[in-house]
Amino acid sequence: MVTHTTDDPKEECTVEERSEFKDSAEPNRLALAQAMSEEEFLDIEKRLKRKLDLRLLLCTWLIFVLNYLDRNNIAAAKVAGIATSLHLTSNQYATGVALLFIGYVLAQVPSNIFLCGLRPSLYLPACMGLWGILSTLTGIIRNAAGLYALRFFLGIIEAAYYPGALFLISSWYRRSEMGSRSAVLFSATQLGSAVSGLIGAGIKHSLEGARGLESWRWLFLIEGSITIFIAICSVFVLPDWPSTTTWLTPAERSVAEWRLIRDAGQVDEDDESWSSGFKLAFKDWRLYIFAFMFFCLQVLAAVSNFFPTVVKTLGYGQVTTLLLTAPPYILGLILSIANNASADRLRNSSFHVMWPMAVAIIGFIVAATTLKMAPRYFSMFLLIGGGHGANAVVLAWVQKTMLRPRIKRAAAVAFVNAFGNISQAWTSYLWPDKDSPRFVVAFSVNASFGVLTILLALVMRIILQRANKRLDMGADVADVMVGESQKQIAGLSEEEREERRARFRYIT
Repeated sequence: MVTHTTDDPKEECTVEERSEFKDSAEPNRLALAQAMSEEEFLDIEKRLKRKLDLRLLLCTWLIFVLNYLDRNNIAAAKVAGIATSLHLTSNQYATGVALLFIGYVLAQVPSNIFLCGLRPSLYLPACMGLWGILSTLTGIIRNAAGLYALRFFLGIIEAAYYPGALFLISSWYRRSEMGSRSAVLFSATQLGSAVSGLIGAGIKHSLEGARGLESWRWLFLIEGSITIFIAICSVFVLPDWPSTTTWLTPAERSVAEWRLIRDAGQVDEDDESWSSGFKLAFKDWRLYIFAFMFFCLQVLAAVSNFFPTVVKTLGYGQVTTLLLTAPPYILGLILSIANNASADRLRNSSFHVMWPMAVAIIGFIVAATTLKMAPRYFSMFLLIGGGHGANAVVLAWVQKTMLRPRIKRAAAVAFVNAFGNISQAWTSYLWPDKDSPRFVVAFSVNASFGVLTILLALVMRIILQRANKRLDMGADVADVMVGESQKQIAGLSEEEREERRARFRYIT
């Protein structure tokens, strides 16, 4: 057992003894981590991260796979015949797609602020169970009105998950760890889209007409039921906040909080009012640049809602078309994780937004200009891989920049994600059947917004570089860190507090 000796007899003890002292008498919950030797701290931190990767990251990733399946299985359902069964016109189908994102946009910021005062291990699974029920009910609808209602409420309930999961991850991991973890979480969208096509192909082949139901109905019934089951299990796996998660030891909880403070030089306090954090987020003008950047990015990503329709232009049958949707998403998954891992390692976000956009732009141009099977299918790898490769980078960049207090970060990431997904509502009308097979208008709009994304990433890089230069020249940290927390770190002298804050630099 490693011990740590100080002049204070209360601190000359083991980790377990300090835990008892902390629980019984120490008002400062950070004191336990502050009293550890560096070797002891690193050992406990390693154990903590292993637990978090297995329980928090793996669980949120699995839930997000199902989230994306339940949200986007309507794309596979279109190929499987939902429009024919419900007698939907092209515009009615587009409206069904758009309504989900209207609800999704409206609920995200309120949900994330609400989450700050609740237990994530209960709130997120409860939302998951509800959207599983709504997805299951989609399998029994009989008309467009039923589709509209369920899609709208599905969007409201699903709005809680992605920004909530990102916020929860940012409440546990350092900035240097956040990007790769965010990428792993976001990779669930590519896997969910790929699996959706494979599941759709299997159900179309095996269950068409079973018990008198069309295959697209089985798609919703099966996937929704699985979601409900996983929601119940996740209650027992997900953590809450670093100071309140019961399946961590007192030493691990203390290390979880202290390592984040050491990373940012600020307290991730949880005693701010929601209105205070909300105001801090929305008076930070950088929020709006990030929001518009993500909006442009999501215009490109919106092709996912119609990707099986795009792949169908290759001329294959329904089952083969659904199978061919999977490989581009698998490539997108690999690129996204690798890109975000590189962003963390190199401590750079801007260039890791720019290069995927350049790849996607090439893909959209090729797709709009040729109908030859080989180059057209190759372009689909480019537009999916590039179009999805920077999503997690931008959202992680928001949280790396707008760090503290906790409610500010929650409001910021929810607003950016919500504003970005406004694009999913209107872009659903860019893909009318009459534009098939070239979809020149849609691909041209996508390429244009890819260029805008690159320009906005460059603007944000310049802004943060200038802020870092001011810090290098000795500018007051409070002046440079717009609206950030000024709460003092307990257990440190004023000189130590200032030294920790002065080490902070923005990631460009």
